[in-house]
Amino acid sequence: MDAQLKRGFLDVCVLASINRQDSYGYQIVKDVPSSLHLTESTLYPLLKRLESAGLLAGFALEPTRCSLGRLRKYYRITPAGVTYLDEFLKDWDDVLDVYEYVKRGANR
Repeated sequence: MDAQLKRGFLDVCVLASINRQDSYGYQIVKDVPSSLHLTESTLYPLLKRLESAGLLAGFALEPTRCSLGRLRKYYRITPAGVTYLDEFLKDWDDVLDVYEYVKRGANR
């Protein structure tokens, strides 16, 4: 997948993953479609950017036995993040129109 196209989808896929339930980095990497090839080194700057934009809120949870005493940072989608996802879905028909146009042109 083209890097620019991939970048656009990463934002909404991460937001969609967190919209299902609050989550943390490693789990988000596992949840996002593997075709996007999301790695933790790509994810953490993206999470920071989404958090700075007010689309996510981070919070730490106390360690459990399985987390070996480290605080784990979780993320929760904000109302602005939900609105962002809703706008993406409203635009989806336009994206499909462009896809179909390109597909018709490629299959002449």
